Amino acid sequence: MKKFTALVLLAGAVTMALPAAAQFARPEDAIKYRQSAMYIMGQNAGRIGAMVQGRTPFDAKVAADSAATIEFASRLPWGAFGDGTDKASIATRAKPEVWTDKAKFQELADKLQAETTKLNTAAKTGNLDNIKAAMGGVGAACKACHDGFQAKQQ
Repeated sequence: MKKFTALVLLAGAVTMALPAAAQFARPEDAIKYRQSAMYIMGQNAGRIGAMVQGRTPFDAKVAADSAATIEFASRLPWGAFGDGTDKASIATRAKPEVWTDKAKFQELADKLQAETTKLNTAAKTGNLDNIKAAMGGVGAACKACHDGFQAKQQ
């Protein structure tokens, strides 16, 4: 039920934010939107990661559902890094490089989207080894962007 609710909320958010950058009334709205998308990706990646690491039993359906959610959510946050969202009153860990090196930031966003597509494809096989291999690519894509564009949590 929680997964269904999360998917419904994501679908609603996407519908309302198709031209995302033009839809945010305030920079704080954009920040909340992108942080929410990242949170959903992280929660679902954590489920798969726990299975891949053997901390929780492997459940092919949960892995497939989580991978589909990650792939979907991987396309959401990027339009919410618009001009002015680096100077909002909401706390954000985005480094200034997000706005000063937009080409590299976009390259890493594209890489994440490609890797999440591979993960979703692998998860559909129901094979844990395929999922492990694909999850490595997703983890590397996340790390590359976080290393260059996200300030350390204090």
